[in-house]
Amino acid sequence: MIGRRSIVVALTVAVGVMALSAAVWQITVDAGRARLSRALADKLTVTGRAVLSEVERFRYLPGVLALDPRVTALIDRDGSSDRIEVANRFLTRLRDHAGADELYVLDADGTTLAASNWAEETSFVGRNYRFRSYFKDALAKGEGRFYAVGVTTGKPGYFLASRIATGSGALGVAVVKVDMAPLELAWSRAGERAGVADPAGVIFLTGHLPWKYRLLDPLPDQALANILEARQYDGVRLVATPPLTAGTPYGDEAEAVSDAGGDYLLRRRRIAPEGWQLFATASLAPVLSQARLAALLSTAGALLAAAVVLYLRQRRQIVRMTLDAHAALERRVAERTRELAREVEERRRAEAELRDAQEDLIQAAKLAALGRMSTAIVHEVSQPLAAMETTLASTALLADRGTPDDVKRTVGTARDLVRRMQRTVRHLKSFARRDRGGAGPVDPARAVEAAVELAQHRARDQGLEIAVDTAAVPAVLGHAVRLEQVVLNLLVNALDAVRAAAEPSVRVSLTTADGTVSIAVLDNGSGVDEALRDRITEPFFTTKETGEGLGLGLAISRAIVEDLGGSLDFAGNPGGGSVFTVRLPAVGRIAAAETAAEAAE
Repeated sequence: MIGRRSIVVALTVAVGVMALSAAVWQITVDAGRARLSRALADKLTVTGRAVLSEVERFRYLPGVLALDPRVTALIDRDGSSDRIEVANRFLTRLRDHAGADELYVLDADGTTLAASNWAEETSFVGRNYRFRSYFKDALAKGEGRFYAVGVTTGKPGYFLASRIATGSGALGVAVVKVDMAPLELAWSRAGERAGVADPAGVIFLTGHLPWKYRLLDPLPDQALANILEARQYDGVRLVATPPLTAGTPYGDEAEAVSDAGGDYLLRRRRIAPEGWQLFATASLAPVLSQARLAALLSTAGALLAAAVVLYLRQRRQIVRMTLDAHAALERRVAERTRELAREVEERRRAEAELRDAQEDLIQAAKLAALGRMSTAIVHEVSQPLAAMETTLASTALLADRGTPDDVKRTVGTARDLVRRMQRTVRHLKSFARRDRGGAGPVDPARAVEAAVELAQHRARDQGLEIAVDTAAVPAVLGHAVRLEQVVLNLLVNALDAVRAAAEPSVRVSLTTADGTVSIAVLDNGSGVDEALRDRITEPFFTTKETGEGLGLGLAISRAIVEDLGGSLDFAGNPGGGSVFTVRLPAVGRIAAAETAAEAAE
């Protein structure tokens, strides 16, 4: 017993030490990640200002260029070749003075009229760039901005464009291409794993060259199509490597990423107005190393402390711990025995209350169904009564005239009317009574016939007849009244569904296959919304207007069918509307299953 106790104590100490080590490791990692996250936030602030300042110092230039008379003369087409040469030389001088990469002027069709690199082999003059989004945005909105790889030079840059509007009404676009490679070079020399991605998530500036033109997030097909259409990254295969992140929703919180066997903490921020994503990363290796060291030290300290405590307390506590353990165990056993007894009693009481509540709910559902058909049932009874009154009055007149044959005929008519009312009342009494009997063989066809008889009155009020397709089917194990209730609930729902139909139709189909009897109720109503199909059998869920139903009919029907070992399925009707199908195992199939189970035992 002492050895077992020692094992328990040792395991407890081991678990505690492991828990402490894990907690210290997690706390250290969380603190290190929080520290890195704050550092990354500061780095993003500095880096973002550097990126914006690089862009902002050229933002004015396209607008100024669009106002120069040497440029507007080209757009008006009133200049000669010497005017074009003057414009080319002017753009070259302005490029060298401003420090921009290139400057050029496009006409309304997107063709380059003059460019600062007019004398170079990669001259833009004569080339058409109307497919570029900065050209389209400048003509439509007055200005455009776009980062892309140059289709002529193959050199990436940031394009700033402004619309040129002359007095004659001619339009053109002035473009300034900004080379952001110096900023990228500075990041690379500093060893910064930072960068900038476009709104679609393509990294176009980074201090870590393997990430150049890599995806920050998974690229949707439409975004890829837009990039290809604009030839934004001409000659670059964007989907060659997997995304840097796992496609997590964009946020201001740091996230862990893995690349080339290393773990990093990444934080990003959007830059207005371009919508670029500025990101910075930091290696998690120092944080993990520090966390491992802290966990190791805490484990060593905890083990040493536990060893000292156990050594000092072991001798004088063994006997007392054993006695206390016995006493505590006896108390726990007694308490648990009492608790189990209470739980058993409470479970029995709860099951009894649940059965009573279920019976009351089923009975309420039956009465609710009868109440919804009360108008049609009253009409079905009052009509024969009125006809009987007229028949009896006619019988009295015929008796006065002394015509026995006519009297006999009218009395027979009255008896038929009485039998008709008796049949209706008999169905109502049978359906409304509480079903306390046990389960037994039930003829599905008779259950369908009784339910249709009750629902037919309301159907006639709506101007339709319920069609019944019957076939020879075997009996099922269940309760006749409850099966009638299920079919009646489905018929009432079907009649509600076709209330607004131009040519309403409700049909009941009875079939059997593979030892299963199927009862299908089909209508051509409005059907059920696809988003609501999984909820229609939930208790108190209804698509009817307030006051027309409690949403219990289908829920109770499903509970009844499942208690009988069957299922209630819903599907759309190919011709419009809905199909509710009750499937129950035949009595023969149930007997075969029980025989197989007994043989297996």
